[in-house]
Amino acid sequence: MRRPFIIFYLLLTYALAELIWWGYLLAKHMPADIGMIMGEGSVFIFVFFVGAYSMHRSINRERKLQEQKKNFLLSVTHELKSPLASIKILLQTIQKRDLTKEQVLDFIGKSLRDIERLDDMVENMLLASKIDNHSYNFPKDKFNLSVLVDSIVNRLQITKCEGTQQIIDAEIEPKIEITGDKFALTSVVTNLIENAIKYSGPCETVDVKLFSRDEKIYLEVADHGIGIADHEKTRIFERFYRVGSEETRNTKGTGLGLYIVKEVLDKHQASIKVKDNRPVGSIFEVVFN
Repeated sequence: MRRPFIIFYLLLTYALAELIWWGYLLAKHMPADIGMIMGEGSVFIFVFFVGAYSMHRSINRERKLQEQKKNFLLSVTHELKSPLASIKILLQTIQKRDLTKEQVLDFIGKSLRDIERLDDMVENMLLASKIDNHSYNFPKDKFNLSVLVDSIVNRLQITKCEGTQQIIDAEIEPKIEITGDKFALTSVVTNLIENAIKYSGPCETVDVKLFSRDEKIYLEVADHGIGIADHEKTRIFERFYRVGSEETRNTKGTGLGLYIVKEVLDKHQASIKVKDNRPVGSIFEVVFN
């Protein structure tokens, strides 16, 4: 990835050297016009450096985008292989071993959860692609947002911590209705909750609140995880961007979830902001006007 920069700086150095040389020759052969030559040369050098700076930024931006795409492909490959391998093992166990009915049902349930995880990932990639291509028109209908959020919470609920402890603590005000794209908003709620679970420690509680106040609808998803640094809060909604360093990151993900969240909410004239949770973690607050 350094090769474009090396070529760019070599050409920049050569062009600048040529400019200075020709300026010197002009000044030598036209000493009476040295003031004009210096003035026009200064303007040209200024424009030259502005253009060079803009080109440098473009190349750097393209380099970072290519790096993010590479990381995205690696992440997607891992994200696809992990549940597929789990499903394969579970089905092979059912096929080859004499299990009780309860064990079979447990294995089938685990397989279905992995399939739902794959389905969410595919839906995310398809929706992100449609958003990028401007081929999705966000059809809007009136529906019950309370029922939608409750169903997603129940689907993503985990009850394996200390027996029956549920890690998603939901406070959902009933009968909240909204006009919007149900499919896209399902992706928003799913991504926010999955993101909170993903960046939390094992068995850490995730709080989900849905309520109305002053003719506005609020959705809050709070975690007690690693938190988000202030300088990253403005970037987490960029496509392919993921919190932390690629070399040290342990969490799974493709970097599309929050990008989809922001794009969908913009289409619904809704806002989202990130706040620090206390003592640790983050709160994502969505407001539908």
